[in-house]
Amino acid sequence: MKPLKLAILDAATLGSDIDLSIFSDFGTATVYWTTAPSEIVLRLSGVDVCIINKVKLTKEVLSQAPDLKLICVTATGYDNVDITYCQTNGIAVCNVAGYSANSVSQLTLAMVLSASVHLPTYRQAVADGTYTRGGVQNILTPVYHELAGKTWGIIGYGGIGQKVGAAAKALGCHVIVHKRTPVVGEECVSLEELLSRADIITVHLPLTDATRHLIGEKELARMKDGAFLVNVARGAVLDEEAVASAVENGKLGFFGCDVYSTEPMPETHPLYRIRQRENVCLTPHIAWGAYESRERCMKEIAENIRSYQANGKRNRIV
Repeated sequence: MKPLKLAILDAATLGSDIDLSIFSDFGTATVYWTTAPSEIVLRLSGVDVCIINKVKLTKEVLSQAPDLKLICVTATGYDNVDITYCQTNGIAVCNVAGYSANSVSQLTLAMVLSASVHLPTYRQAVADGTYTRGGVQNILTPVYHELAGKTWGIIGYGGIGQKVGAAAKALGCHVIVHKRTPVVGEECVSLEELLSRADIITVHLPLTDATRHLIGEKELARMKDGAFLVNVARGAVLDEEAVASAVENGKLGFFGCDVYSTEPMPETHPLYRIRQRENVCLTPHIAWGAYESRERCMKEIAENIRSYQANGKRNRIV
C-alpha cells in the first residue's frame, strides 16, 4: 500500500502526554505543535491526510491543497471544516463519535455537583482558617439543597446527554429531554417547556445553523429564577452576551461553561467579565480531554485512516 504523507496541524490541543507515533505506520507524519492561519496552506503542500482539532479549513485554504485526500477531525464536531467544499471536490472527512462521552459527562456532573453544595466556598472556609477560628463544629451558610427531586433538563440526548441523564436519575432528579427526534422511554418536551420547568439545564448539542444562539435573551427569560445552566457543547450554541447579562442581573443561580465562540476567549469576550464570580465556573475546553478519552480518540483516528485506505467509510461525514 502506498505510504501516505500526513500532517498533524495542532498537536498542542491534544496534549503533550499523548503518543502520536501511531500515525507513522501510514507513512510520513509531520507533527506541528500549533499552526497559524497563515501557515496552513504551506503545511498542507503535498499532504494526503490532514489531522486537525481546532484549525479551521476554509474553502480558501482547501482550494490551495490539491493533494489533500482525507481530513481527520479529532473531535465529534466538525464545524471548523468547509464540508460543502470537501463534498464538491472529493475530499473525504472523518470525525470521531462517542469517544469522549465519559469525559464530558464527568465534567458536566462535576460542575453541577460542586455548584449545588457551594463546594469552592466551603473548601475556602477551611483553607483560609475561617472554620478553625469560628469555634463551631460546622458552617451551614451559604445554604445548599439536595438535588433529589429537582428537574434536570437535557438539551441534546446523544451519547453524552444519555450518560448525564442516567447520572441525574441516580441522584434522584426528574429528567426531561429536548431532542429533535423523540426518545423512547424518556419524557421529551419542547425547548420552551424544558426551559420553563428545569431547575438544572445542561447543553449537549453540535453547532449547526439551527442550533447557533439556540439559547438567547428570550430563552433565558423563560428559565426559572436561580436555575443552573451548563454548556459543554459549543460556545455559539448560547448567545454569550445574553448569558453574561443573565448572570449579572441574578437570573441564573449558576453558570458553568467549557466552550466559547472564540477560543481561547479574549478579554473582550462577554464571559470574560463574569469569570471570577462565585456562581460561575468557566473551564478551558477540558471536558473532552481525560487521558483515556484522548488516547481513545487517536486510536479511532488511526482506524478511520485504515478504513479510508481500504475504501471504507468509517466515521465518514463526506
